[in-house]
Order: sequence, then structure tokens, then C-alpha cells
Amino acid sequence: MATEPRRQHDGPYRNLPDRAVWGQSVGRRPIETIFPVDEHTAPLARDTRVASAGSCFAQRIAEHLGGLGLDYLVTEPGPAFLAPDDARRLGYGVYSARYGNVYTAAQLVQLAERAFGHFEPAEPVWAEGERFVDPFRPGIAAAGFVSPEECLEDRSQHLAAVRTLLLTADVLVFTLGLTEAWRCRADGAMLPVCPGAGHGGTFAPSRYEFVNFRVDEVVDHLDRFVTLARTHNPELRLILSVSPVPLVATCSDRHVLTATAGSKAVLRVACDEIRRRHERIDYFPAFEIVQIGGPDWAFESNRRAVKPTAVRHIMDCFALQFGLEPAREPLASIPRPAPSAPAVVCDEDEIVALLARERNPR
Repeated sequence: MATEPRRQHDGPYRNLPDRAVWGQSVGRRPIETIFPVDEHTAPLARDTRVASAGSCFAQRIAEHLGGLGLDYLVTEPGPAFLAPDDARRLGYGVYSARYGNVYTAAQLVQLAERAFGHFEPAEPVWAEGERFVDPFRPGIAAAGFVSPEECLEDRSQHLAAVRTLLLTADVLVFTLGLTEAWRCRADGAMLPVCPGAGHGGTFAPSRYEFVNFRVDEVVDHLDRFVTLARTHNPELRLILSVSPVPLVATCSDRHVLTATAGSKAVLRVACDEIRRRHERIDYFPAFEIVQIGGPDWAFESNRRAVKPTAVRHIMDCFALQFGLEPAREPLASIPRPAPSAPAVVCDEDEIVALLARERNPR
């Protein structure tokens, strides 16, 4: 009995582009030839005013944006008399403004609310010996301020610079880093680091609480930010990414590896959800690039710090996605750290130092 010839499939999987098929676009390809980018993304013009903020890994992105031919916006450059290395150690030039690391979407929206005068946290300036620290930017000046008044005056100038940034930027590149955070019980003010874990402050359960944001909460924070920012700058475009850097420690009841996976999953889903709500929001897959590259390709021996070669490929992917020429050198106008200084300023590293002191008391 003759068999009927097999009919050619005419469903939705017929003639898929290579980028939609694992074996064609990922499979056994060398990581340097994998470019998992959205080909439908609107390109960025070379004169686009781009600002950036986010978690520690966002510093790596900031270092390269201007090298792609973009107009990297810095509204808080610091005093002209400071040498570049000194300026960076004081938090100038690390990002577009001197806000330090912004780890959560909750921090981001509160930063915008403070800049436009919609929120004034009740948390006082922290004392650190004879010096004083801004609780919302504890890592910007290791030596602190000489008085609470100096700290508050510097904060006022900083928030004015943030306001200018949000009013004049064409694009904000924001890298989400964490879902775990600490906030003040009195008014919900978000802190970038647990009080007492590093640059000042004293932890008190009656004053501070641990939070681990869910998807709907992260989406709400991003939604509030977009709505507020576009009230003042209607054409602002947002480029979101998720930091590939694992948690340094977790205050949840899970293993740090599981906690990291859960946190990144929440942030990744939140990015997709906020894109469905608003136009002119793009997603850039820095997290996915590192994951497919694997730990040996992506990370240093501590399995946390991202290798420069991995950062370079990530930014080459960024250039491809947004129609730019890949850069060979980072942005020269952003101060680079001295060889003896850490390449990335990370508030979470204070937790590592704290744990080391507790485990090896003198």
C-alpha cells in the first residue's frame, strides 16, 4: 500500500528567522558570535543625550556609552580642580549624577520624587565618628562631610543635578540589580545599603526593615518612575537591563545562589511587564549574554566580578542593537580609577568586609 507523501509544514514555525531558533543563533556557536538583540529596536542617533544609573554593573555600561559615539550626559561633573582619580573616588563621573549605585527600581522612583520635590525622607544624616554621611549616598565620599549642614547642602545641589538630568536627557539607561533592600519604617524611604554595614549608620530593627520586592512591586516602581519622569520630559526613552552580577549575600531564608536566581527572575519579568505598559522602553539583554557565556567565560575567579572581555562583548551587542559602531576604547571623559583603586565602586562590598570582621574578630 503506497504511503502519502509527507506534507510540508505550513504553520507558524515555518521559515522562522535564525534568531528565533536555538540551534541557528545559539547552539554551538562561540559566544563572541552570539548577539541576542532585538532587531526591531529603534536606533540611537550619535548626538543622543544618554544618561545612566543602576547597580554596580551599570558602572561598566557607563564607561562605554560615550565611546559608542553618544552624547553621554553628566550633570554633576564635580569641581574642576579635582584630578580625575580623586573625582571618581568622591563619586563624580561614575554616573551621570552623583547618586552612587541605584540598586532597585524603588530607589530610582524615590530619587526622581526627591528631585522634583515630591518626597522628603525623614531619615537624618548619619554620623560616622567626627564625620557625616548621606544615608542615601553613603559610598560617594569615603571621608564623609565635616557637618550635617555640609552634607545637606551637597544633597540639595545633587538633587538639582538629578532634576536637570531628568529634564534634559533623551535616554536613560537603567540597570536593575536587586530585589532585596532595606527601608526606613517611618516613611518607606529606600536605602542603598543596610545601616551599619559600611559607611555609617547603626542598625535598629525598630527603625529599618528588610524587603524583597515581588514582580508586581518592581513593575509598580518602574511605572511610577516613567509616569513622573515623562510628566516633565515627555519624550524620555528608557533602556532597561538586568545586572548579571550575583548577590553578595542574602537576608532571605534561601541559599544565596537560589536567592540570586529568584531576584534576577523577578527583575527580568518586571522588565517585560513594564514594556507592555509604556512605549519607548527597550530591553537590553546584558544578563542573558553573561548567562549563555557561562561562568568561566563571564566571571573572574570569585564567580561574581564580570571580566573585561565579557563587558566588551556585552557593549558590542548594545552597539548592534541600537545601530551604533562598536567602540574599541571606553569613554575617555569618564575618569578611570587609579591602578590601586577598585575598578567598580560597590556598596555591597561593605557587607563582605562586615562579614569578614565578624568571622575573624581581633
